[in-house]
Amino acid sequence: MANTTTQGQEIIICDFCDKAVQQFCNSCQVDLCEDCINKHVTSLKSLTHDIVPFTKRTVQLVFPQCTFHSHQRCEGHCQQCDVPVCIKCLTGLHRGHESEDMTTIITRLREKIKKETDEIEAIIPKNRAKDAEAENRISRSMAHFIQLEKQVKTQRKQWHIEVDNIFNSLESVIQSLRDHHITTLKSCQSKLRSQNSSMILTVRNNREILKSNKVSDVNNYKSKLMEFKNIPQIPDLSLPSLKTNTVQGREYSIEFGECKASLNQTTVFSLTDKDSNMFVKELLKEVKVIANIPTNIENLCRVACVGSDKAWISGEKKMITCVDIHGAVQNTVTSTCKTFPADITVTRQGELIYSDAHNRTVNIVRDRKIKTLITTPKGWRPRELCCTKSGNILVGMCTVDKNYYKITCYQGQRVTQEIDKDEHGHPIYQGGEYLVYVVENNNGDIVASDLNADKVVVVDRTGKVRFRYNDKRPGGKKSFCPNQLVTDSMGHIIVTDPLNDCLHILDQNGQFLRCVDNCGLHFPVGLSLDSEGRLWIWLYNSGELKIIKYI
Repeated sequence: MANTTTQGQEIIICDFCDKAVQQFCNSCQVDLCEDCINKHVTSLKSLTHDIVPFTKRTVQLVFPQCTFHSHQRCEGHCQQCDVPVCIKCLTGLHRGHESEDMTTIITRLREKIKKETDEIEAIIPKNRAKDAEAENRISRSMAHFIQLEKQVKTQRKQWHIEVDNIFNSLESVIQSLRDHHITTLKSCQSKLRSQNSSMILTVRNNREILKSNKVSDVNNYKSKLMEFKNIPQIPDLSLPSLKTNTVQGREYSIEFGECKASLNQTTVFSLTDKDSNMFVKELLKEVKVIANIPTNIENLCRVACVGSDKAWISGEKKMITCVDIHGAVQNTVTSTCKTFPADITVTRQGELIYSDAHNRTVNIVRDRKIKTLITTPKGWRPRELCCTKSGNILVGMCTVDKNYYKITCYQGQRVTQEIDKDEHGHPIYQGGEYLVYVVENNNGDIVASDLNADKVVVVDRTGKVRFRYNDKRPGGKKSFCPNQLVTDSMGHIIVTDPLNDCLHILDQNGQFLRCVDNCGLHFPVGLSLDSEGRLWIWLYNSGELKIIKYI
């Protein structure tokens, strides 16, 4: 019903044109002018129309036209078939079915709508109050972090001053030692040169005596041989050395004699560390299944989460696909691999990285273009990948014959560390057909699942073996079969065990905490962790992704 106002008087407009209303159709509940009555009746010939003067209109429900019987409106609803019905329907196709009067249904629904509307209206002030509280917290957080940034800048200057003082003192000690060494050696040199001059003069005088025929010259000769045989000794001054030790991003130390200074980082600063998940303190007694996602990827092999609701997945084809938590495809990338990517992962900025074993490259997808980040040495094939918190890339690689595995840390194209042998010179990882998956833990440990040895192997940041884990699940009949693994914000090590249809959860020291086996994990192989701390698990037999919450 269209209304307009002219000079304080309300004019009701026809529903079909801009003219003033004169008539009303009680059957259809529409406003009509004289010219539009025929248009309305003609457009709905199958229905009866009760046309009355507008002042005698009756506001009532407008029932839908029956699709099976002309000139009939559906004033009832078949409960059995869940469809609107007219009186003829009830005596025909829907005879004997339970039905309900449409007016009763509409009255009940209107009451429900009114009740929900009242409840929503009551929620609006609470929502606005929460919004205001959020805005206030945002302001306070912004002010707090601005203050923190100022404090960091102040501390940076103070640390730089302290470091400058340390090295100024070090340079002063070096200069003092240098002056002492040079003064001592020059004093010795001066004595040697003085004696040398005396010896040259004595030799000259002695030769003159030998030529002389005067008895007095020869008789007055005094020997200086013993004096000259006593040659001044050059002091044996040991040269000091400067000792340094640098573990990139972890430790810096310098030592010069009694002067020592060190800078150690005992915790890696990271948004995924305990501080960012301070409210997550314990494992759930029973895990919760969040979603089951069919992938339609043939022989799915790898899973790498992006944020909280997406993941890159790849199978035994060149294509790498990004799906959301509902299984909808968000993006696709065709890799440069001859067959399929050996592994995929994402950087802390969410960029896709994959390894191309055939071409010996590790590649990044940036702005929909593929760029080579790393080319491994000839004879070595890159396979498993992990992006560390410091921005480096851990690459698990093997020889062409797969008889030897190692883990190499790259900073850009530069190798900063290779992990392959223990303190006794023995290989840490066993050669063989299967892969060695690798992740980094919060404490800097490098955790690998060595499927060829059926063990989880953990080394510290220097590459020294801390422990190996190969226990069967409690009550499990088959031996431990580690596959892909992750570490979480609390330092837990979570590894898939497909032969036993479960996940093993360990603490960062290798202590078994619990087994996850009660949420339909049939042959779990792939594993990734999203930003909400949920596990995305690839099930080999069904080819689906299962998302679970465990903390």
